Amino acid sequence: MTRPSSIALVGLVAVAAALVAQQGPKKESSDTVARPRKKTETPEAEQKIPSKYSKKDKPDVPAGLPTFRSDVMTVSVDAAVLNNRGQPIPGIPRGNFRVLEDGVPQQLSSFGTGEAPMTVCLVIEFSNLFQQYWSESWYQTLTASYGFIDTLKKEDFVAVVAYDMRPEILSDFTTDRQATHEAMQRLRIAAFSESNLFDALTDTAERMSELEGRKAIVLISSGIDTFSKLTFDKTRKIIQQASVPIYAIGLMQALREWYDARGAMGPIQRLDFLQADNQLRTFTKESGGQAFFPRFYGEFPSIFRQISEALRNQYSLAYQPSNQTRDGKFRKIKVELVNPANGEPLKVTDEKGKPIKYTIIAKAGYTAPREVE
Repeated sequence: MTRPSSIALVGLVAVAAALVAQQGPKKESSDTVARPRKKTETPEAEQKIPSKYSKKDKPDVPAGLPTFRSDVMTVSVDAAVLNNRGQPIPGIPRGNFRVLEDGVPQQLSSFGTGEAPMTVCLVIEFSNLFQQYWSESWYQTLTASYGFIDTLKKEDFVAVVAYDMRPEILSDFTTDRQATHEAMQRLRIAAFSESNLFDALTDTAERMSELEGRKAIVLISSGIDTFSKLTFDKTRKIIQQASVPIYAIGLMQALREWYDARGAMGPIQRLDFLQADNQLRTFTKESGGQAFFPRFYGEFPSIFRQISEALRNQYSLAYQPSNQTRDGKFRKIKVELVNPANGEPLKVTDEKGKPIKYTIIAKAGYTAPREVE
C-alpha cells in the first residue's frame, strides 16, 4: 500500500467533518463490508474450529437415557502476571496465588500454566464516521489490523468482524492466513456513517463465550458509539457474563491532540472522545484485558507483543465458590500474589535481586447463575 504525501491532510479534513456532522444512517457506496463470501471461495486446505457464529440445532437426546446434572459451580479465571515492561513473569508456583471473591479467600481446585495457541476475534471499526477512504484514520485502522494478523502464529485461530451500523463477519475462525487476508481485502470503502460499538462488542462476546481455550477479542476502534440498541451499562453486564478478555487499541490519539491543540475541537467533541477512551478502559479492565492508546505507528509492534504474551503465557486458575447461592448477582474477583507463610503481598525480584513491579491481569468478576424455578 503506497501512502501519498497528502494523506495526513485528508485525514484531518475527514475527522473534522465527522466531528461536526450529525448524520443518521446513510449508505454511501455499494461496496460494503456486508457482502458475505461464498462457500465455494473457501480454500479446501482451510482449517476451522466449530463456529459459534452459525449456531446449529443440537441433536435430540433419545428418551429414556440417564442425564446428569451438577449443582456445584466452578469458576475459571485466566490470569497474566506482567512486569513493568509488559512482559510475562513465568514460574510462579500455585501456592503464591490467592483468589478473593467478594473479599473472601477461595480454595483453588485446579492450577495450570504454559504457552497455548490463541483463538482471537479481530473486531474492527470500519465506518464512514472516521474511516473515509484513504484518510489518515482509514490508513491507521488497516495498519493496526494487518499488523496484528501478521504477528499470529500458524496454530492460532482468528476470525475477522467489521462493524459500522451492524457487525459483519468477514471470515470465520481459521488458521488459513490466506482466507483471513482475503476477508481483509473487503475493507476498502466504508458503507454507513454509524459506529455501533456496543452492539458489535456484545454480539461477538456472546458468540465466543462457549469457546474453550485461550480466547480473546482484539478491538481496533475509536471507542465512539453512535446508535447502538444497547446501553453502556447493559453492555458492561453482557461483557462480564461472557468472560472473554478484550484487548482494545484506541484510534486517532495523535490526530485528536492535534485538533485539540489548535482549538478545532469543541468541548462536546472533546468530552465524547474522553468518554470513548473511558469506555474502552472499562470494557477491557472488567473482562480481564488491556487498553492501549498509541500516538505513533511505531508503538504497534510492542502492543501486539504485549497482547500475544499476555494471552499465551497465562495462569489458569479454578475454584468452587464458597458462596454457592444461585442468585444471579455479580460477584467481584481479585487475584493476588502472596507469600503463603505470612499472607503478605509477594515480592518479585529479577535475576540481580532487584524488586520488580508487576501487574495482574484477570477478569473483574462474574455473574452467578440463577436458580431455575
